[in-house]
Amino acid sequence: MSDSQVESDRLLVALRGLLVAKGLTTPAEIAERIRSTDTASPARGAAMVARAWTDPEFRALMLADGTAAAEAMAIPMRGLPPLGVLENTPEVHNLVVCTLCSCYPRAVLGYPPFWFKSAAYRARAVRDPRGLLEEWGTVVPPAVKLRVVDSTADYRWMVLPMRPAGTEGWPAEQLAGLLREGDMIGVTVPTATGPQPA
Repeated sequence: MSDSQVESDRLLVALRGLLVAKGLTTPAEIAERIRSTDTASPARGAAMVARAWTDPEFRALMLADGTAAAEAMAIPMRGLPPLGVLENTPEVHNLVVCTLCSCYPRAVLGYPPFWFKSAAYRARAVRDPRGLLEEWGTVVPPAVKLRVVDSTADYRWMVLPMRPAGTEGWPAEQLAGLLREGDMIGVTVPTATGPQPA
């Protein structure tokens, strides 16, 4: 272990100790936040989307208050920026970007992919979003409004994509298996692949 890593570890321990000493948090809360961060992945967001596709009440909650919807799925959100959910429709396609850095809904999607943080993605998403999406294989017809939404330190965003045709009657677990990280950012769209339910 390098000297800089040892020093970083010491500073982290000192900071945690100070937060506990000031009564701002507890060791159990710190451990829970670390566990939550380490286990966060796009699978959480996929489960939320699949539930929204199969449960109209949950869909309404997710669109009205993404944070409450995440908490209803036992995803800890306390102390995090609010989560907004943007619904893709036949009339509107949403694309999420963080123009300043890499603000991302980590609790529901895990760590941001490398390309989300890149200056090229951030610039092209604003300057030429249709061209950017075409490089991902996502063609948004001219008649469909393309809305680029900036995720910030104060408010995080994810996309509720349209449910693929041909998935009627599929259980939420199977639907969740169709979803990729890009579908919940808006660079890709889910498609119905794999076996049909019996």
